[in-house]
Amino acid sequence: MRVTYSVPRHKRKKKILKRAKGFYGDKSRRLRMATQQVDKALKASYTGRKDKKSEYRALWITRINGALSAEKTLNYSKFINGLKKAEITLNRKMISEMAIKDPASFKQLVEIAKKSL
Repeated sequence: MRVTYSVPRHKRKKKILKRAKGFYGDKSRRLRMATQQVDKALKASYTGRKDKKSEYRALWITRINGALSAEKTLNYSKFINGLKKAEITLNRKMISEMAIKDPASFKQLVEIAKKSL
């Protein structure tokens, strides 16, 4: 009796075509094209998850710098340096949230950073 691989093969094809759903043109219908495109998409999503972290950090830094330029006292690098010298360990996300939602406490942080320089 011979062994056939029809069931696992069909499952494998279905899994790839399910992941390729919504891709443009034949990339969602033909197995070879779908396989290539799914591999490419998985690689891109992996690198995208890594890139997202640095993009958010850049956004927070931009927000902080914008809030500091509205204050017209310090620039970003001097502000961060002042916070380090004052031994204040707040991450950039929290500082940017403070700059947006609580400007009064952000002004206090700016004053502390200015004094420590």
